[in-house]
Amino acid sequence: MTEDNKNIHQDEEQQITLIDDQGNEELYQVLFTFDSEDYGKSYVLLYPTSAEEDEEVDIQAFSFTSDDAGDASKGDLFPIEDDEEWEMVEEVLNTFLADDNMK
Repeated sequence: MTEDNKNIHQDEEQQITLIDDQGNEELYQVLFTFDSEDYGKSYVLLYPTSAEEDEEVDIQAFSFTSDDAGDASKGDLFPIEDDEEWEMVEEVLNTFLADDNMK
């Protein structure tokens, strides 16, 4: 993990509802958020609340602007469209998962 991406924040109380192209809603739990000085953005990683423990899940990632209290679930989400930005987010996620498995 690069030095500027070390501010990972876990808040297990935040949930976000995502709506797909067909209008279906699915509730997601915030896995963690972090800030990147390189890109000047905040990021949120989400997983479906319907996922069973030890089930492989599809983690969603977005850049976001939070509300005044810093709550990602009440701000705006934006897609990550740049390949280098995706690689940075994946690196942070992989480091987080490796650190979490060490506990």
